[in-house]
Amino acid sequence: MNETVLEMRHVTKRFPGVIALDDVNLDLRKGEILGICGENGAGKSTLMKVLSGSFASREYEGEIVIDGKPQTFDNVAMAQSSGIEMVYQEMNMMLDSSVAENLFVGNLPGRRGWVDYKTLYANTRELLKQAGLDLDPGELVRPLNSGQMQMLSLMRAVAKKPRILVLDEPTTALTDSEVEILMKLLGQLRDSGVSCIYISHKLEEIYKLCDRVLVLRDGHTISCYDIDKVVEATLIEEMVGRKVENLYPKTSHVCEEEVLRVEHLSVPHPNIRGKYIVEDISFSLKKGEILGIGGLVGAGRSESLGAVFGQYTNHVKKEVYIEGQKVEINSPKDAIANGIGFVTEERKRNGIIWMLSIRENVAVASLDKITSGMFIDGKKEEEQVKELSDKLRIKAPNLETKLIQLSGGNQQKVILAKWLLNNPKILFMDEPTKGIDVGTKADFYQLMSDLTKQGVSIVMVSSDMPELISMSDRCLVISNGRITAELEKEQINEINVMRAAIAE
Repeated sequence: MNETVLEMRHVTKRFPGVIALDDVNLDLRKGEILGICGENGAGKSTLMKVLSGSFASREYEGEIVIDGKPQTFDNVAMAQSSGIEMVYQEMNMMLDSSVAENLFVGNLPGRRGWVDYKTLYANTRELLKQAGLDLDPGELVRPLNSGQMQMLSLMRAVAKKPRILVLDEPTTALTDSEVEILMKLLGQLRDSGVSCIYISHKLEEIYKLCDRVLVLRDGHTISCYDIDKVVEATLIEEMVGRKVENLYPKTSHVCEEEVLRVEHLSVPHPNIRGKYIVEDISFSLKKGEILGIGGLVGAGRSESLGAVFGQYTNHVKKEVYIEGQKVEINSPKDAIANGIGFVTEERKRNGIIWMLSIRENVAVASLDKITSGMFIDGKKEEEQVKELSDKLRIKAPNLETKLIQLSGGNQQKVILAKWLLNNPKILFMDEPTKGIDVGTKADFYQLMSDLTKQGVSIVMVSSDMPELISMSDRCLVISNGRITAELEKEQINEINVMRAAIAE
């Protein structure tokens, strides 16, 4: 079908000190899936907020045309009334309401103020079956995992029978099986005539799912291709504005010197009495080594790092040795004092302070290094933070820019800068490139290689198989709370990792 259902013409969106969108154009056809890709900060999410009514028409320049008729959206409800539904990367669920109430919020069946729960639950079961979710319509959302919540967010949009469905990084929190269900569902929607806009950093998803792909860079429209007429290398170069010769610039700098040893680590389950997420595991880390940790979501990988770092202490059992000396780590402060930094997976929850500036976020873990007497040495702070900001290529108007104004990839760079300012000997990195674009990934991998060359040792939890295989000097695989494999460099491949990840 070549019928155009949506056009966004000459869209320009300005924020203080930065132009987020500069004369961007987009067209969407009936019954197609249009992929949008670009680096963090390219303007993808901002463009979709314009389309979805999150930005009122007076807040941007340009126009939105649906079925050939210009439209003015001053709020989300107006966009929804035109058949536009958006599924955001950040889930917005009512945690203490039921699955059914979340799916049909604002559209509960019934009359005269009374909810028809029989109809509500029947409609909910139909949607849950489509999504492959084995849930009870009446159960609360709060205990669900992030993948289940993401699928519920999608089905809430589907329940409104949209003409145009927008998905912003929908698979970030999903397992492989959930991704397959999502792909199948979107294919069915396309076949029924629904038009989709699919934003993703994962080019394999773009190629598998989309009919065309639009590239944005620095707020500009760069190109638009039929998906079968463009190779991945071209997309990457257009996204980042330069050639990426080697995405994984890994060279080995491992020394025999042991810098970290963890013995008999056990982490109790937060909700099930007597059950352990991780039970009696031990591992070591050498100077200049990248130790990868693989496994399925929920295997206990992140909890292991958090427990060693002192984030979790209640009933945790562990023995930690740094450079051969036993140390007590009962808090993140203890870990920092012993030369450990932690680039966390949940950057929005515990990695950054939203309303503080880049400068303040970077300096917060290293105040002792930038103070003179009782006061912060402002000049020293400015110089050191700027040096790291330049080195990491953090994109922002200036160092006083609030973290909430940055893209996800730049937020991740700020977290890394925070720990690098502290000159760590050991760096924990939990899903370090989750949700960031290919150009920023290349920057991260180069920095990791540079750090190991300088003698820093890294423990990296990753669900990205190419990343795990390419960047690890050695790899541990955790399944059901225990280590099921320790793989040397030449043994690290997808078959060996997955075999150990599903071991009972």
